[in-house]
Amino acid sequence: MSALEYGLLMVLMAVTTVVTRSFFFMHRGASKMPPWLQQALTYVPAVALSAILAPDLLMLNGAFVTPWTNIRLLAAIAATVFFLWTRHLLATLAFGMAVFTLLRLLG
Repeated sequence: MSALEYGLLMVLMAVTTVVTRSFFFMHRGASKMPPWLQQALTYVPAVALSAILAPDLLMLNGAFVTPWTNIRLLAAIAATVFFLWTRHLLATLAFGMAVFTLLRLLG
């Protein structure tokens, strides 16, 4: 991409961000979102996090990796089970990284 294309891309991304974040402020008059929409928006953070993590956990160099050879997926599963057992976030982070490091050193 050329410098002009990068500049245009940044301007369009900025405009998109401003418009989407200020939509409710630009709308005249007070309006409330319907309850079904408010309920649906509670799932947005979990969906966004899943969309970020899924490719990293399931793919390597653009190709799917078999689950039993994917150390990142195995470490994530171990960390999830540990969290469900203890409900301690900091210990889960340490445990997940320890499992990942151990699998990386063994494999």
